[in-house]
Amino acid sequence: MTEGYVRGLAEAGASRVAVVGGKGAQLGVLAGIDGIRVPDGFCVTTEAFRRALAEVPSIGARLDRLSALDPEDPEDRETVRVLSAELRASIEAVAVPDGVAAAVTGALARLGTEAAYAVRSSATAEDLPTASFAGQHDSYLNIVGPEAVLRHISRCWASLFTERAVTYRQRNGIDHRTVRMAVVVQRMVFPDASGVLFTADPVTGNRKAATVDAGFGLGEALVSGLVNPDVFTVREGEVVARAVGAKERAVRAVPDGGGTREVAVEPRRQREPALTDAQVVRLVGLGRRVEAHFGRPQDIEWCLVGEEFRIVQSRPITTLFPVPEARDRDNHVYVSVGHQQMMTDPMKPLGLSMWQLTAMVPMHEAGGRLFVDVTRSLASPASRAHLLDLSGRSDSLTRDALETVLDREGFVPSLPDARPGGPATGGAPAPIETDPAIVTTLVQRSEASLAALERGIRSKQGPELFAFLLEAFEEHKRVLSDPLSIQVIMAGMEATWWLNDRLREWLGEKNAADTLTLSAPGNITSEMGLALLDVADVIRPHAEVVAFLRGVGDEDFMAELGKSAGGAEARAAIGSFLDRYGMRCAGEIDITRPRWRERPGTLVPAILDNVRNFGPGAAERRFAQGREQARRKEEELLSRLRELPDGERKAAETQRMIDRVRTFIGYREYPKYMIVSRQFVYKRALMAEADRLVRAGVLAEREDAFFLTFQEFHEAVRSQRVDDGLVRRRREAFRSHQALTPPRVLTSEGEALNGAYRRDGLPAGALAGLPVSAGTVEGRARVVLDMSKADLEAGDILVTTFTDPSWSPLFVGIAGLVTEVGGLMTHGAVIAREYGLPAVVGVAQATRLIRDGQRIRVHGTDGYVEILD
Repeated sequence: MTEGYVRGLAEAGASRVAVVGGKGAQLGVLAGIDGIRVPDGFCVTTEAFRRALAEVPSIGARLDRLSALDPEDPEDRETVRVLSAELRASIEAVAVPDGVAAAVTGALARLGTEAAYAVRSSATAEDLPTASFAGQHDSYLNIVGPEAVLRHISRCWASLFTERAVTYRQRNGIDHRTVRMAVVVQRMVFPDASGVLFTADPVTGNRKAATVDAGFGLGEALVSGLVNPDVFTVREGEVVARAVGAKERAVRAVPDGGGTREVAVEPRRQREPALTDAQVVRLVGLGRRVEAHFGRPQDIEWCLVGEEFRIVQSRPITTLFPVPEARDRDNHVYVSVGHQQMMTDPMKPLGLSMWQLTAMVPMHEAGGRLFVDVTRSLASPASRAHLLDLSGRSDSLTRDALETVLDREGFVPSLPDARPGGPATGGAPAPIETDPAIVTTLVQRSEASLAALERGIRSKQGPELFAFLLEAFEEHKRVLSDPLSIQVIMAGMEATWWLNDRLREWLGEKNAADTLTLSAPGNITSEMGLALLDVADVIRPHAEVVAFLRGVGDEDFMAELGKSAGGAEARAAIGSFLDRYGMRCAGEIDITRPRWRERPGTLVPAILDNVRNFGPGAAERRFAQGREQARRKEEELLSRLRELPDGERKAAETQRMIDRVRTFIGYREYPKYMIVSRQFVYKRALMAEADRLVRAGVLAEREDAFFLTFQEFHEAVRSQRVDDGLVRRRREAFRSHQALTPPRVLTSEGEALNGAYRRDGLPAGALAGLPVSAGTVEGRARVVLDMSKADLEAGDILVTTFTDPSWSPLFVGIAGLVTEVGGLMTHGAVIAREYGLPAVVGVAQATRLIRDGQRIRVHGTDGYVEILD
């Protein structure tokens, strides 16, 4: 029986991926789109592959072994290389089973035995919305004769186990044992020109701009980098940009099925465009049809034969950042919330929906991240100036990205000022009494609200819990929007800006406020880092406890800790810390992230670093030293000011601003602490509901609830039902979101902007960033992506993607800080200044450009990093 081994392209389609693979399914769909021509052919199915694989000795055991390897581990990487080569050789050594060979030969007879064919791999994990697998598997062109076609089918099967394909699957979380290989066999096309069409700009992400790369002959010349192609940009049916490449070589078919070869292009044709503008526009029109059918931007391979375009492949462009859904077709400009909150990782649906329900402004989701639509703020002069000024003071890259959008004439509408755009910045700060009692009152109000939440939620479960939480979210927003709280936060920030601006103008002093804010009172986040030093003081005298902690992972070790000598004291100290700060964790704006209370082992590396790197009483000494430095700096500045013309007035104004900043700047961290405190109360109640759903068989495990929105979770509790495929689809989407890098600014056209630094004079090779904490320091770079895996020595410089308050315990033991994301008033910058750490944030690709262990110099005053070795 042979009919299960071959399927015509007309029989393939989106629903047949398991039978004909991703490429075969895409080609089957393409062949059915009106106006799209696809070369004739057929698919050798995954059943044929399964039949062939059954003949390979020990295939199951070798696949099991391969699946257990980590491609990021150097030792495993070598094993992957060897084992992959063995699998390929074994598959190619097995003869194509008789039934498969008969089916293929019959299909070739129907299409023409003497014709030339393209034999192309089509794995079931290929051309997916989340992983394209472009170039991972092998394809062969200009193959003539049944025997040669069968031989190359076998090679395509074997290419499932190229080292690059194996590594790609592992990095995308795809199990080798679940993937099957089909093969597409198509009549060979001998084109005049060929190339690639992207229906969205693959660099900027703009969905309205299509780009066409074109060259002479077969497309392999472009794919292999043999030629510089012609590049056309098309927007709204018009070629708006073109660059004609020097196409000195082309790839053409060898006569009689000898594969392909490179040939020289005649000199007179090398600078001729491979396509006319009219052909480019017509090709983009075909691409738009394909894009509309699949519902997302496509990467399309095409050939031009005479005056007819043939489409030989289409796959989704997987690198584009998604665009937030809008209810209209107007232009929109979105600013990343993650870059403000220091958490640019994707969030799970429950975390996204709960942040949206408790936020003060509407937020839009895209790619697992949140964005705020600032179009209206940019539209009127006053609000635009206010937004740009705040953005520039916080993160100059965001401001630059916004200004890039504003430079696009007509993209942002122009509206009159309907109301004042907000308080002006840079001038005299708004009046407020400098009284510590104001902060005390605000903290007491927040704590009373939290206590009321804890009391009220205890008796709630089932649908009643969700109704209660919706009311709690309104209280949550009321606490956050307290006018006095906002006034205090702005008073501290504006006083900081005033001091930096005026003291630079009057004294030439850069970033003077960085020293003046050292050990400012009432900063809940900096106090947390010092509190962990106190925990280390309790543990340090007990060698058995230290040894025990060196052996724990991120699990809950507290019960076992008490069995060690000194363990009771250690457990009490850690427990007290968790009572105060256990609701915190890395990426804490996502309620689904495990909290320290849930995984106390996350803190162990920081505790052990403190035990090793500090002596008793370090917290108190450090705080006192910072306070003394700030006091001396204050005296020095006031003394210098009094010597200036009109010096007494300047000194008096500066004194008032110093008093204000030291009174209020610490409160800047408190609202975030209260947010995560409330979130942890919400989470514990919701996880109790998730446990009930697991016991009822509605969910397979409690963490499945993280892949439901708050509203869907509510409905699941009410109906005791969940769509079987929903959690699986959400997990797959989350995995794809992890591969995306969110931009600082995103437009409704899909353009992703990250801004640029506009300054000269940096040393050659220096990495530019934003100066957020003054000073210069040189030391060993420690590139840390996971706080729980930190291993820091005194004098190390922490290099990471971003830091939120949970990273603060590491700050006490380092000499400087470099991050890829951050702004002047974000948490990492505030704490770096509190601790007196030179810091530069917003350094693009810092964790890639700086290698762990390199010696670097951080210029925290001028905002750049030098790599010294």
